[in-house]
Amino acid sequence: MREDGRVTDEQRVLVAVFATPVASFLLRYGKDLGYTTVLLEPDGARATDVENGFEAVSTVPELGSDTDVVVTDHDRPELGEVLKAVLDRPARWVGVLGNPRHAGPHVSALKALDVPEDRIARVHRPVGLNIGSRTPPEIAIATLAGLLADRNGRPGGFEFSSPRV
Repeated sequence: MREDGRVTDEQRVLVAVFATPVASFLLRYGKDLGYTTVLLEPDGARATDVENGFEAVSTVPELGSDTDVVVTDHDRPELGEVLKAVLDRPARWVGVLGNPRHAGPHVSALKALDVPEDRIARVHRPVGLNIGSRTPPEIAIATLAGLLADRNGRPGGFEFSSPRV
């Protein structure tokens, strides 16, 4: 960690949960941004749906305060169990993709598992910057831009606190 409290590139870990097209782009672009990238896919047969060359695990690994976790499919039956296991660890940031106009299914899934409200509140939704993303690469870029802004203590977007030169 730097003196200003920001995490350095060497300490970044990105875990994409569930093998989806968005996860493929998150892993690819995340690696380009200096993250150590990991795919968490409980169904080993689905792990092949993501480009080769990325570490894939079937159970939640140890997650430290340097880890950002992005759940890329909010409709999977394993959602609650996986999120509960993630929230039991000190991950820096946890988010679930989904349309902000609809209630996040992760909330009811976690409540059904008796996860306390303060832990449920750690889950970010929506994730990423609001750039109108629709395609998997656009969603991955918006998500990673939001993570970078958060890591750097910035709001994202085009507003700056000091005048432009």
